Amino acid sequence: MAIKIEVFSSNSCPHCPGAIKVAQDVQNDMDLDIEVEILNVNDPENMKKARDYQLMAVPTIAINGKVEFVGAPTEDQLVSKINEIVN
Repeated sequence: MAIKIEVFSSNSCPHCPGAIKVAQDVQNDMDLDIEVEILNVNDPENMKKARDYQLMAVPTIAINGKVEFVGAPTEDQLVSKINEIVN
């Protein structure tokens, strides 16, 4: 099963780089087909998707089209959620 992680971020967000790093680390560490997409909410191309998800804060992480974390999760939390989804 392929996993798509969308990380919604902003240049002015102090917690967003940590959320991005966690998602990328999980992508590299897990033996799964994981795609990570970084979406800056200030980019007009990403604003519609952010509105579709009804985002109220960044960082926000969606997995396979469902918002799973508002705020930056730990690597363990993200791995646990992915394992829950694939099992």
